[in-house]
Amino acid sequence: MSRTIWMLSLTAAAQLGCALSSHATVASPLGTARSSDELVALLKTPGPIELETIASCDWEVDRSGLINLNHPRAKEAGLEEGPEPIQVFFHVLRHPTEGTFLVDTGVEKALRDDPERAATQGLVAKLLHVERMTFLMPLGAWLAKEPAPPAGVFLTHLHVDHVSGVPDLPATVPLYAGAGETEARRLQNLVVAPNINRALAGKGAIREWPVSADPAKRFAGAVDIFGDGSVWALSVPGHTHGSTAYLVRSTQGPVLLTGDASHTRWGWEHDVEPGTFSDEKPGDAASLAALRAFVAAYPEIEVRFGHQR
Repeated sequence: MSRTIWMLSLTAAAQLGCALSSHATVASPLGTARSSDELVALLKTPGPIELETIASCDWEVDRSGLINLNHPRAKEAGLEEGPEPIQVFFHVLRHPTEGTFLVDTGVEKALRDDPERAATQGLVAKLLHVERMTFLMPLGAWLAKEPAPPAGVFLTHLHVDHVSGVPDLPATVPLYAGAGETEARRLQNLVVAPNINRALAGKGAIREWPVSADPAKRFAGAVDIFGDGSVWALSVPGHTHGSTAYLVRSTQGPVLLTGDASHTRWGWEHDVEPGTFSDEKPGDAASLAALRAFVAAYPEIEVRFGHQR
């Protein structure tokens, strides 16, 4: 096969066959698009949400995926490729009237107990270096201690390390994510998508947040999830097409869950966007800048990063 035909074949594959997931999506019945000005007006008022962040596993991944090592600040700091210690989290939100919800899902119990039957397997498991994981609290182990399943799961995005725990959920638990999250096309999705689809198999259609342009222009969009201003879905595209951060008005004050708009503390503190794990670096840099500007303006917000404390 000539080089030209090979390149055309790769281009066609990227354009035609490489969506992140083929899982069904529907419009979310939950959530209303609002101006982020309405969120700002509530920040100094204690919220109703009991929030807990749980480390599902300890892990190490390539630093170049988490931090753009080509950024001038990263070069100035002398950051180099190597293993970066991280954790995989899920967050538990307990609303006094709406029930218990999760943000992301940690890791699947089978990944620890029966890896050949886990949704994440084969080449993807090797590339992710699952053998580097030290399991702390797989989602299935946490669910076994709960009196009832969660009322829903709010996903920051659909990368494997954020949907790995989905197979542990009952099929009746609804899943929510950013608009268009499944549609982004990349060549690597030829390998990744089967793992995402296995994780989502048997679950209901992903409910997409009703994102529209934020009139206050802080974010690409802001959605008041319950209508009471307690939890907000903030559209922060770049890491993935539908990447979503969540602002939780907890009983201890407002907490920003960045998702992978910022994997690491160093990236956040030095305003350096994620690296090769992101779909679109300029968009990711813009979303990170928007979140950092938001927290700088309202320092009462506690920040919890995608993969580090």
